Amino acid sequence: MDHIVTVQDAVTAFADFMEPTNAELDAIEQEMPVILADVDLLDAHIVTLDRTPNELDNQRIRRARRRALAARVALLNQGGTGAPVVA
Repeated sequence: MDHIVTVQDAVTAFADFMEPTNAELDAIEQEMPVILADVDLLDAHIVTLDRTPNELDNQRIRRARRRALAARVALLNQGGTGAPVVA
């Protein structure tokens, strides 16, 4: 009879090198305004998935899109190293 055993150590074991470095955490913190603005934009779009957007929904989407764009511009103007380069 074969016994079924778990591989708990292999699944949940994390080595120290798998943790984010301080530089990576700093980059995430620097990009946080962009991330939050993108979440707001997604929320505005999600609200309109099951219905036709009305004027208030359209305003919310436009406002969220402008905030997301402004956050990206601010990050690029700060010289964000984690910002994607557009060719």
